[in-house]
Amino acid sequence: MELRETLIGSEYFFHGMINMRLDQVRTPNGSIAQRVVAEHPGAAAIVTVNQDGRLVLVRQYRHPIGRELLEIPAGKLDGGEPPEQCAVRELSEETGLQPIELLELGKIVTAPGFCNEGITLFFARGVPQQGAKASQDADEFIEIELLEVEQAFSAITQGQIIDAKTICGLMMARAKGLL
Repeated sequence: MELRETLIGSEYFFHGMINMRLDQVRTPNGSIAQRVVAEHPGAAAIVTVNQDGRLVLVRQYRHPIGRELLEIPAGKLDGGEPPEQCAVRELSEETGLQPIELLELGKIVTAPGFCNEGITLFFARGVPQQGAKASQDADEFIEIELLEVEQAFSAITQGQIIDAKTICGLMMARAKGLL
């Protein structure tokens, strides 16, 4: 059975950091349906281990869910920026660290039922830049937290780390024998 839907028409109803559109599609059985789509430029996220072998995570408040989250450093791709460049930039901005080595772990999609965002996940061993400080965006308030690897996995199972990209990044790094 063919599962693919065919696009009939599309209308944008919001343009901004993300664009929103309403698509009209023909479903596999021939009926017509509407799909709301959030267009996102993509993002990169980076699982980082410091010189002491601890994970470098960031804690920040996330307004849409009304709580603080513990996450791996991440950010939106800027204007066609390659994911590797975005990951290194975000790591530096959020933590002041530069990776010694950078390995791509893979790509995930965040909410494919309504959004085309893909996040490329990386693994890095990071060391502080000489005298560098984090240079966060003006509206970004972040605290850096260092966790032992097993503490992080325990935090996942206890519901203290609930961010999907962080869980996926840590699991992918472990599956590849990096953690």
